[in-house]
Amino acid sequence: MSSRMLIIVDVQNDFCEGGALGVDGGAEVARRIAEHVRVHGAGYDRILASQDWHRGDTDNGGHFAVPPAEPDFAETWPVHCVAETEGAALHPEVAALAEELGERLEIVRKGQGVPSYSVLEGKVVATGEQVDQLIAAVPTDGGTWERIDVVGLAYDFCVRATALGAAESGAPVRVLRDLTAAVHSAGIPALADELSTAGVEVVMSPGLTA
Repeated sequence: MSSRMLIIVDVQNDFCEGGALGVDGGAEVARRIAEHVRVHGAGYDRILASQDWHRGDTDNGGHFAVPPAEPDFAETWPVHCVAETEGAALHPEVAALAEELGERLEIVRKGQGVPSYSVLEGKVVATGEQVDQLIAAVPTDGGTWERIDVVGLAYDFCVRATALGAAESGAPVRVLRDLTAAVHSAGIPALADELSTAGVEVVMSPGLTA
């Protein structure tokens, strides 16, 4: 048998409009992801939703720009997604989905004190599983990962890193492009080429309303 996984990357308040590091279109991405899961969620064996979960008392390994330094929005960033704050919470659309799904939607946290882009660097809160090991392992039914779908924020950073990391494990990976939004829109064509070269499919999600 084969198994499918959906990874929802960092759809948090701080990464949506009005947040500390808001991405244009983030709230709409949250809505569309929630709809996608409600329509197609039964087709996934595991659904993970990650949260950046940074410490508030350090620069998290240089991840936060410390004044008077300004963030460069490539390697250093404004303070965002500090653990236990409203900014680190899931966007309300995804939070409502989590309430509906209960244990079926598994929360992953990453970046506690360090820069962290790929969800593979995180840990499943409920089970303690390391996501990189989870993806590398043979699913419990003794089969294979048929597909891993990656969605969320931001396309050119944490979605990119997660998709590339999952592809390195040998799993077939897709990014559902309309369920993402980017920080730097100018880099999208080059990113699509990079993902394709790494074996990641970039496709539109199936059957959603406008």
